[in-house]
Amino acid sequence: MTIQPTITADETRVPLASLTLSAMNPRQHVPEAEVVELAESILAAGLIQNLAGIESANGGTEIVAGGRRLRALQYLAEQHPELATERPELMNPPVRIAPDETTAQAWAVAENAARRDLHPADEIRAYGRMDESGATPAAIARAFAVSEKHVYRRLKLASLPAPIIDALAANEISLSAAASFTISDDEAHSLAVLERCRGEDWSDYQIKKALKPDAVKDSDRRAVFVGLDAYKAAGGRVGGDLFASETLLDDPAILDEVFAKALADAADLHRRDGWKWVETITESYVGWYQIEQDKLARIYRAEGTLTEADAERYDELADLANGDALDEDGRAELEALQAALDGEWTDAQKAHSGLIVYVDQRGTLTASEGLVRHADKADAIAAGIMQGSQHTEADDAPKSPISAKLADDLSRVATGARQHALLRDPDLLLALLAYQLTGKMGYRHALGLRADDVPNLPTTEAEGYALDKRLTTPADRPADPFNSDLAKGFRAFRKKGAEHVMAELTRHLAALATIGDEKLGGLIDKEVTTDIRAVWTPTAANFFSRVGGPYLADLWRDLLDLAADDERATSFEKLKKGEKAAKLESLFADEATREAHGVTAAQAERIATWLPEGM
Repeated sequence: MTIQPTITADETRVPLASLTLSAMNPRQHVPEAEVVELAESILAAGLIQNLAGIESANGGTEIVAGGRRLRALQYLAEQHPELATERPELMNPPVRIAPDETTAQAWAVAENAARRDLHPADEIRAYGRMDESGATPAAIARAFAVSEKHVYRRLKLASLPAPIIDALAANEISLSAAASFTISDDEAHSLAVLERCRGEDWSDYQIKKALKPDAVKDSDRRAVFVGLDAYKAAGGRVGGDLFASETLLDDPAILDEVFAKALADAADLHRRDGWKWVETITESYVGWYQIEQDKLARIYRAEGTLTEADAERYDELADLANGDALDEDGRAELEALQAALDGEWTDAQKAHSGLIVYVDQRGTLTASEGLVRHADKADAIAAGIMQGSQHTEADDAPKSPISAKLADDLSRVATGARQHALLRDPDLLLALLAYQLTGKMGYRHALGLRADDVPNLPTTEAEGYALDKRLTTPADRPADPFNSDLAKGFRAFRKKGAEHVMAELTRHLAALATIGDEKLGGLIDKEVTTDIRAVWTPTAANFFSRVGGPYLADLWRDLLDLAADDERATSFEKLKKGEKAAKLESLFADEATREAHGVTAAQAERIATWLPEGM
């Protein structure tokens, strides 16, 4: 530490009337309430700390340190004229006189740095004056005991038009609002916007939009895709908001031009890859309406396969990646295995299909591949890369004995069984939730995260169907759903502990599970060992009475391995439908009935695992 030489200064009493506030004093604005508070303190206890100043050219003294005390003394003189005789020491306060302006400036800084925080407007002006006098940001930072970054920010604001700083000093705009004006270098326009927002509590966003209504943030997907360098190389101008640390692109028309060219260049690369056609769109996604409107069909790349060893290695690397423990070589290996698993487009597929190139919301170049135009479908079918319409075969197929309403009930039972099984694996449920929330499932979903419930109870008859009570216990809703104390309720909920929170999350997520996708459903069922028959047994009420007699006769023969002319089969056919339903219910539910019919172990297993078609 460098030892500074001792400053020699005179101290003398100066008439209050000859004291004025120096421009070097950073504290140019002090709330009146603070002045009154300090005046009352001085009146009671006296002036504990002296003032500091420098003699002015007109014979007076300018106070560089002690501006609040000076105002308080002036307030006392105005409010209490009798103090001139009763308290002469207050009307002639002691002042330490600086020998030169440099010393006075140092005193002003040192005095105010240790006081109550300066108003931002005073701070901005003080930094600006020191900067104009040649002080470096580092010196200013040391003098005010702040960081250099803080100084640089304030100095940026110091270049704002004076009326904006005045509005800040008068608390007509906030500091962040003042900072918003740094994006504009048009003073006249800035002052016009100031007059509109002064005292109107405009948000920073509103001010920025008023200053630059057409500007685009550098986080815009178009800007992310093309990059600032390409934009500026095309003549685009940039600006910025100091406090928000954001860059604004002032020429959206130029950005659009650069974006369109970059997108077209990307499309050309795809054309060289052998696709029959390539289109570009400026939107951030390919909407279903475009697929429908253009009558596009979709084909999928030839699926890849991994050897057993590669599959094990893939799982190992994926686990490491999920734990953020995968190095660069490992990531490259995982990407290669993923590419092999994803498969590839064959030359034949590319020859009959195309793709749509676009830039997504993150600014990433994306392609919707394998799209077959309506005019190309016949050739694609002939080439074997698409299947023809199956409508004719479907029309010729026999009508299902399962009615639409029964099929819906059976579907609900299957959904409930899957939910029932998911209760055993909360971690998988959370993984599903995270997966859906990433948006990677597109328009599909695994969990019914919406306002309505996911139905898992049949509409007509729940006999023979028993779900875990966690799926059927209704939520504990408040008596008054509109005016209950949510903060109190949430605190009480959290006090029940993490185990309770996880249990509630698990049961509600399980009750929302829909899965939807067939392949994903198969994976989930394998993971949680979904067993519909564990929660549902067919009965006369819930199934057998709701299908036709011939269907029941066929089922009876199939379950018991009976020939069509077997006496047990023919006697069953002669029964009324209700009797058939009752006998089948007994066969499924009663062990004695199965023993009476001589059911073998294989037949018993068939009965125990049987499900209607479509489940």
